[in-house]
Amino acid sequence: MLALALPALLAACDATAVRRTASASTPPKDTAGNDTGSVPDTVAVSHTREMRGLYVATVYNIDWPSRNTLSADEQQAEIVTLLDLAHTAGMNAVFVQVRPEGDALYRSDLEPWSDCLTGTQGQDPGYDPLAVWVQEAHTRGIEVHAWLNPYRAKAGSESTSGLTGGHMALAFPEYAYGYGGDVWMDPGAAVVRARVVDVVADLLTRYDVDGINFDDYFYPYPEGGDFPDSATYAAYVGSGGTLALADWRRQNTSDLVRDVSAVIAATNPAVRFGVAPFGIWRPGYPEGISGMDPYESLYADPLHWAQQGWLDYLAPQLYWETTNSGQEYGLLAPWWDAQLPDTTWNFPANALYQLGSSSTWTFEEFAAQIAISRDPTLTRTRGNVWYNASPFIEGWSGVLETFAGTYYPSPALPPPVHALAGQEEAPLTLSQEGTTLRWAAAEGRRAVTVYAASGEGWVLSQIVPASTGGVTLTPGRWALASVGTGDVESGGVEAEVR
Repeated sequence: MLALALPALLAACDATAVRRTASASTPPKDTAGNDTGSVPDTVAVSHTREMRGLYVATVYNIDWPSRNTLSADEQQAEIVTLLDLAHTAGMNAVFVQVRPEGDALYRSDLEPWSDCLTGTQGQDPGYDPLAVWVQEAHTRGIEVHAWLNPYRAKAGSESTSGLTGGHMALAFPEYAYGYGGDVWMDPGAAVVRARVVDVVADLLTRYDVDGINFDDYFYPYPEGGDFPDSATYAAYVGSGGTLALADWRRQNTSDLVRDVSAVIAATNPAVRFGVAPFGIWRPGYPEGISGMDPYESLYADPLHWAQQGWLDYLAPQLYWETTNSGQEYGLLAPWWDAQLPDTTWNFPANALYQLGSSSTWTFEEFAAQIAISRDPTLTRTRGNVWYNASPFIEGWSGVLETFAGTYYPSPALPPPVHALAGQEEAPLTLSQEGTTLRWAAAEGRRAVTVYAASGEGWVLSQIVPASTGGVTLTPGRWALASVGTGDVESGGVEAEVR
């Protein structure tokens, strides 16, 4: 059904126009599209925004669930524990891998249950993992970004044995190839790309996720000779196509990014769409950078996607140190920042997994990387996304304390979603009971930011999930603002607590 609806969605939505611009409405509307009507008096409040994301890898049970033999209750308990750790560390988003191998860590009529949940693909784990992630994360004021691998069909084996149900490698076996130790789907096949878009549309219509994330696995890394798509390319040429093989492959990748952007814009433009590409665009950019050329080997051109307005952010995987000659973090992060249009944020991805692996991978190194992201001359860079969650789960010495006490001691919202630029969030209507300020529920409201008076201005004190309905404060002057979907913040409503 979704496949039939896709052409209509794409025809109705110019992804570039929708994701680049969003004009203010008259009368003002909040991020849920509700008329705000008369607006109470507000004061200007704001704080330095920063994406503080944490990748949660599920393939091979890297981060979660820790084992595929755990019960449903044990897996849910691990979700709660992991989110408590992320909250304590100061994170405001988790990027949960929900489709690692053409499967699903959520209830789906399109694709089978992931084997990382039970050890058997297609076996119902007895609960809906993504629903639990969303509920528990939002209760803690943490966003959930659904991380999908578009084309990997099976990890760790070139055989399709063990796949089941509606798995894409069984639905389209002529486009499923054993390559480099895994099974990969052919990005040149329109039906394969359509499956990915259908999956995204299905997720957005059934789950209250805050983002969709792809990593660098489009065409696979070249680990077994050339990718075996000669028949698909021959069919393209036979139908009149004129692009050279490498250009055709890049076009296939760009077509997927464009179509996913379009379906997000048509379904819920408050959802953030981003890609975490390989950390080098091409060798020599900037001068002195060397290494693999993903433009030629992965057939990915993330700068093109950003310049077309298809993405809210890039998270280039800068998994190198600031002292690394040839792949220097301090050169690459500013370079990516300078290439992006004002419709795309830069959230560098950082190699937390490397902590302690050598004398250069220290807490001081990560502090230096964060300092680069916070450089005020970098106009597109607003935060970082950390790979991966295991150091927190396994209790690596000093990790939790350093993030909570040194890196992220104060709260922050991620920057607003670009597609909602120009929208206005309706201010709160407050009531007071002693030292407790309360607000009514409102559709689309995600959080409430609480600002304390400081001289002539306001300083962010805390971010409270909107579902709590109220906050108890110490005596003083306060200003509370509503935060809607897409991290759009209203003006602050003043209150005096005595």
